Amino acid sequence: MLSLTVLFWMYVFLFAIIGAMRGWAKELLVSFSVILAIFVVVVMEKIPFVANAITGPADFWFRAIVVLVLVFFGYQSPNLPRLAGSARFARERLQDMLLGLFLGAINGYFIFGTIWYYLAQAGYPFPNVISQPDPATPVGQAIINMVKFLPPAWLATGQPVQLIFFAVALAFVFVMVVFV
Repeated sequence: MLSLTVLFWMYVFLFAIIGAMRGWAKELLVSFSVILAIFVVVVMEKIPFVANAITGPADFWFRAIVVLVLVFFGYQSPNLPRLAGSARFARERLQDMLLGLFLGAINGYFIFGTIWYYLAQAGYPFPNVISQPDPATPVGQAIINMVKFLPPAWLATGQPVQLIFFAVALAFVFVMVVFV
């Protein structure tokens, strides 16, 4: 059986390669789409109707679908001729590739880490596919310890202020200053 930590690092590596091919500007939009997805989930779960209606495995599916839909649209970034022709986004091939590689790895961490966190919060509701980690084994301990460092764990669960609100504000400011 494949460990979740191995799968996690495999996806981080895969998204890093994708980021190197796409470039930093497009990868930055994907990062912002994941931050927006976590924000949407946090806000939707504060609505009593939604919080009461979605329980059990449906909770995981609701969160995962929100994340995957927004990530899909983040990767479908338009090819804006105005941005392509701008000197601000002139592609120095090596620099663009290296920064894209770095941001792609961060996106892999954000995307797979967010889905993994939501899977852990739902109690791993798919025993035939992904089983609950066994805390008596080193791999199980690594999985349990790693969940504490996944994006929603530090972005969306802080008390009294959740960092996700600052992350969304920062993302919007960045988009307004750099892309507009």
